Amino acid sequence: MAQEARDQLGLDCIVLMPVAQPPHKEADADPGAAVRLELCRLATAGAEHVSVSDLEIERGGASYTVDTLKALHDRAPEHALTFIVGGDMAESLPSWREPEAILGLARLAVAERDGLRREDIARRLHPLHSGDRVVFFDMPRIDLSSSAIRDRVAAGRPIRYLVPDPVVEAIRSRHLYRNAAGRPAA
Repeated sequence: MAQEARDQLGLDCIVLMPVAQPPHKEADADPGAAVRLELCRLATAGAEHVSVSDLEIERGGASYTVDTLKALHDRAPEHALTFIVGGDMAESLPSWREPEAILGLARLAVAERDGLRREDIARRLHPLHSGDRVVFFDMPRIDLSSSAIRDRVAAGRPIRYLVPDPVVEAIRSRHLYRNAAGRPAA
């Protein structure tokens, strides 16, 4: 998704930012923020124009998008920020902390997900902004999510070719995302 957004929207760079503590949902068998940060770094190693930030992890506590965008804006106010999300996350934006402020600090770039159409998402977000603060980009249909990867690992199913090989090896060697003892290796 990051690569497609960068290409289609003409972004200079992409910064992945794992959360310290998700404010709205808890992932089963979460290995912790430090491990998720390491997995992001492994997944993006050698990727041009993609970096990983530990801003939210260093701040600690619940990670709210508005706080992160404010911190990024304060560090580099000359940069135009674009926040990349899937359609499912965009659809839920009105329930987030300070959604109007989020759209004031960053343009929202939305990749459609199955079951959510651009028109429906745009209509839901329209009361939060004026102008072109929400843009859509095309995303090849890959029905894959982080929760699906975790579920496959917990079930002992392979994840090779679904995530980069260094991430597969890190998950396997550290026995991450195993809900039950005795599951086969990833």
